Amino acid sequence: MSAGEIGRRAVDVTRRRLWARRQVRPGDPMPPAPQLRVDRAFGPPLPVGCREGVDAGAAAAVVTAADRVLAGEWEVFGVRRTDSADPDWFRDPVSGRRSPDRRFAFGINHRDEADTGNVKQVWEMSRHHHLTVLATAWWLTRDDRYAEAVAEQLRSWWRANPFLTGVHWTSGIEAGVRLLAWVWIRRLLDDWPKIGDLFEDDPDAQRQIAWHQEYLAAFPSRGSSANNHVIAEAAGLLAAASAFPWYAASPRWRRNAAALLERELAANTFNSGINRELASDYHRFVLELVLVAAVEAEAQGTPLARETWQRIARMLDAGAALLDVAGNAPRQGDGDEGRALVVDDPEREPWAVVLSAGAAALGAGDWWPRLERSVEASLLGALAAPWTPEPMLDRAPERPSWFPDAGLALLRTPPEDRPEIWCRCDGGPHGFLSIAAHAHADALSLEVRHDGVEILADPGTYCYHGEPTWRQWFRSTAAHNTLEVGGVDQSESGGPFLWTAHARTTTLECRTDAGSRQSWLARHDGYRRLRTPAVHRRAVALDGDRRRLEVVDALEVAEPVPVRLSWHLGPDVRADLDGATARLMWSHGSSAREATLTLPPELRWTAHRGEEESALGWYSPGFGRRVPTTSLIGTGELGPEGRLESTLSFDDATH
Repeated sequence: MSAGEIGRRAVDVTRRRLWARRQVRPGDPMPPAPQLRVDRAFGPPLPVGCREGVDAGAAAAVVTAADRVLAGEWEVFGVRRTDSADPDWFRDPVSGRRSPDRRFAFGINHRDEADTGNVKQVWEMSRHHHLTVLATAWWLTRDDRYAEAVAEQLRSWWRANPFLTGVHWTSGIEAGVRLLAWVWIRRLLDDWPKIGDLFEDDPDAQRQIAWHQEYLAAFPSRGSSANNHVIAEAAGLLAAASAFPWYAASPRWRRNAAALLERELAANTFNSGINRELASDYHRFVLELVLVAAVEAEAQGTPLARETWQRIARMLDAGAALLDVAGNAPRQGDGDEGRALVVDDPEREPWAVVLSAGAAALGAGDWWPRLERSVEASLLGALAAPWTPEPMLDRAPERPSWFPDAGLALLRTPPEDRPEIWCRCDGGPHGFLSIAAHAHADALSLEVRHDGVEILADPGTYCYHGEPTWRQWFRSTAAHNTLEVGGVDQSESGGPFLWTAHARTTTLECRTDAGSRQSWLARHDGYRRLRTPAVHRRAVALDGDRRRLEVVDALEVAEPVPVRLSWHLGPDVRADLDGATARLMWSHGSSAREATLTLPPELRWTAHRGEEESALGWYSPGFGRRVPTTSLIGTGELGPEGRLESTLSFDDATH
């Protein structure tokens, strides 16, 4: 950290200590409700006729999801909860622990599972996404069961979580996302006869909405922690100050939040539109956050700058370009399935929802994948309709495949040349800011898919807190499709969200527009720190005509060093390993597919699947979940003149 950041953090620590006297405990007399403007207007509401434009299938799916919520069913990170109709806001269903509910928030270490349980499980229910689903169902059906359930749970949460008490006041990102939910709950229930009793005329609502905004204004994430967290904080504050302009501080909160959001979005985003955390899931999360907040600000007549909308448009185009033919995004870096707004069936693919919403607000390129219209698209599109800035923006005229500032290259066969071969090459910076919190040690790694099926897979994230061994493994070099040297990671970890030394990667050549044969060449210096310094070079070529991917690994090194080359297969792929040849098999629909992975014979090859002791052979399909897969591991030595050649050949009989 810089000296300036250390000083700012010290000021925050002092302020938190001083704020201890403002803590309100459950059962204590409530402080007076904040002074409100006489005209406690909320707005704007959704335009008349908006409901009629919702896709019938999307509407039916979200109503079905709301019925599951009323029945107590809601999934959180792979755990099927049965208490969504009446949640215990502090209970972790994984460990059975209850997070602190009466202690001063800033005295709670939410990263200590012994104290809080699995805090992600606890926090997620209090983002109130299940309540936005219920509110959407009421808006679509006018069935009061949904609205009454929303009102009961909001009042329960407000009573159980007074100012600065308990685990739900320990993180600004949670407060920001919660405010976005409250804005949309209020908007979706606008025609409900009891809505004023729930919001404008309820002292608990008045206090909570003010407390959340005051908290976010006082304690923004700073410095090396100003990643997606500060975006969520600014987005929540901007949306709430715009939609609930009830307080004397509302204009100031709105101005400051808008300035913070615009500044930090610029800092968090490459000019190409790729998020600087280089974590695909966080690109989507940040995109949805800024899109929802920007639409809210524009609807209130306080527009964000054209440059900000241009940046959002580039993020949309970049996101659409990254998807494979099946609509699946890359799995680079961390991901915890964060959402800014859930008004669709929560099982619906979030990338499709967000891109659909972006297309409704800003339009889509002719080259974009076809997207079914989401409920979110109908809502944001309707709110954005009077002022849409689309004609002012420069858009990508064709699908990009090379993002040089992010070091991200896609080698892929043409759309008409099915089945698609899709290969993501990682040649970018290690991560964002000094701690690179959501980066993995994955320089020069690959992801390869065939017609949307993962063949060579990124392992995913699995966990953040409570299981340090697994956290370390899933972000390690050995867990990715790249070369490990000397038995250590390319970048040095100092903790679950801290990298103390970053591998520097340079792309030397990228030819993604070279017709049937595309190529990429890059190097990284992460192993210069070893006793025998080494630089890893990797060349990748995709030969579309021969349906083959070729990978060559080499080292710039003075003498042979121990290496481990990993090829981690997707969970749907079976492998028969015979010496240095692996026969790969999988199914796609009703068709059986095969490929041959020819491995470097200079290494000793072994296959591993679901091993607990070594952690080899695991894949995380989503946060909190892991399933066995097959990992092919080659070990040996590589010297200055050595080359390790791997070839993946697809048997596309129908091609």
